[in-house]
Amino acid sequence: MSILFYTIIAILVLQFILETVLDYLNAKRYNDPIPEELNDVFDADEYKKSQAYKKTNYRFGLLTSTFSFLLTLCFLAFGGFERIDQLVRSVTIQPIPMALMFFGIIMIGSDIVTLPLSYYSTFVIEEKFGFNKTTKGTFFLDKIKGWLMTAVVGGLLLAVIIWFFQWAGNNFWLYAWALVSVFTVFMNLFYSKLIVPLFNKQTPLEDGSLKTKIEAFAKNVGFELNNIFVIDGSKRSTKANAYFSGFGKEKRVTLYDTLINDLDEEEIVAVLAHEVGHYKKKHIIFNLIASLVLTGITLFVLSLFVNNPAVSIAIGVSQPSFHAALIGFGILYSPISEITGLIMNHFSRKFEYQADDYAKDTYAAIPLITSLKKLSKNSLSNLTPHPAFVFVHYSHPTLLNRIQNLKR
Repeated sequence: MSILFYTIIAILVLQFILETVLDYLNAKRYNDPIPEELNDVFDADEYKKSQAYKKTNYRFGLLTSTFSFLLTLCFLAFGGFERIDQLVRSVTIQPIPMALMFFGIIMIGSDIVTLPLSYYSTFVIEEKFGFNKTTKGTFFLDKIKGWLMTAVVGGLLLAVIIWFFQWAGNNFWLYAWALVSVFTVFMNLFYSKLIVPLFNKQTPLEDGSLKTKIEAFAKNVGFELNNIFVIDGSKRSTKANAYFSGFGKEKRVTLYDTLINDLDEEEIVAVLAHEVGHYKKKHIIFNLIASLVLTGITLFVLSLFVNNPAVSIAIGVSQPSFHAALIGFGILYSPISEITGLIMNHFSRKFEYQADDYAKDTYAAIPLITSLKKLSKNSLSNLTPHPAFVFVHYSHPTLLNRIQNLKR
């Protein structure tokens, strides 16, 4: 057992303890009184339902995280990665096919093992609290589509990166960075056109008063908006959402049909004004650039470790390889990923305030406030999260903080 092996175990244990403590602290706040500014979100019965939903998810989350943690430890302790590595080596010794088979077995195996948990979450918990609209056929079809998409897109990217490694040695990270950067920009531009239709139906927003109000707002703020789509989110859940994607001529706003059903037109325009604020404030460009920079740093650090046999041996694989080193590196690098995640969450919360301010200044604060309250109510969200949990996990400010900001 190498020092790196024990380092990997220590990282996994500490991460599990940290997440468990954060979840516990957050759960202790479930029974806190609702802040006065949020008294109109839930009535007494709805608040009880909200508490029951949060507690159920907390207990189930503790079960799933413990299962995942113990499964990973057992895999490391009893040579799971070595067994898979030997299996694929019995089929081929070519690095690229080996890596594709190695990760394919891990990905599909992990998904199959956790499938009952995912099924229970969807068809028991979400069903019990009135959120689930997914049919069993859609559930399993989504799984198969996800596997195929990961195999094609992820497999192709991995194959090219390994080819770069064989061709350029330790400088492979530069070519890999260029490849991932082009892919990331491409997906930012065309994700809604290429990937979303595989899972959901998107239709242009119909002519009517809502579209007229949206277009009037866009014209008023000098925002060219030719692509407004409605997505059939109700196919899977009653929870509502809206998002902005792309940039330049490919930018589009997508509204969930559940959002249109839950909010009135003024509230929908206010939500859209918030999304436009992200674009106007350059948040999308910032996030894209930050993602590319972090990817470059990660690949550079990977290039320093990938040729070190100790990284492969640390996860129990006796014959060093790129694919084994990638697994070991992923765990060893995870503390740095956690730190960068904290930083990105900080900026994300800051950007949400800025987008809210933009909506308030260019449209109105009141409909945005009422829309946020409705969305929180309909999703049975936690109105009293623990500050430590918010700091680590929240990409958005709490509902209370957003409303306080909008009322200033």
